[in-house]
Amino acid sequence: MSIDHLTSLIRTIPDFPKPGIMFRDITTLLADGQGLRELVEQMAARIRPLDPDLIVGVEARGFILGAALALALGKGFVPVRKAGKLPGKTVGIDYVLEYGTDRLEMHEGQVPGGSRIVLIDDLIATGGTAIAAAQLLREQGADVLLALFAIDLPDLGGMAALEAEGVPAQALIRFDGE
Repeated sequence: MSIDHLTSLIRTIPDFPKPGIMFRDITTLLADGQGLRELVEQMAARIRPLDPDLIVGVEARGFILGAALALALGKGFVPVRKAGKLPGKTVGIDYVLEYGTDRLEMHEGQVPGGSRIVLIDDLIATGGTAIAAAQLLREQGADVLLALFAIDLPDLGGMAALEAEGVPAQALIRFDGE
């Protein structure tokens, strides 16, 4: 299955969540068994040479892809969640959004210092959430080897922003001009 075919499985929803936004909905690709398998295989092929210790997924669709990749690679999976969603002691980071702030958290001690990490999410737009997740991981002493996404919206600059923070970043699919 080609990248073009994977791209064709992604639904575009105009004007969501607000007018002028072309929302790229990966759930249609996830619902296609062969498409999901191919997406995971292609992402795993990019990760395998790095031999990370852990796969870290960002809420929410990063959990789906991250867990599948961890299974495919025989690695552990760690979720990075929105504030207040994890039981027990957590560590977190506040970050700025276009209109306000948000917070990401993970369980304290779940990523040992020196861990080699690949960060996973379904889509990168401006990069704010991915940068915050990478910073949180680095604050725990982890080495973020790669941030990997199914989809990049390059006109919004997220990949460049991650690279500027010293985080190598890749995506399989690009939607230019959106």
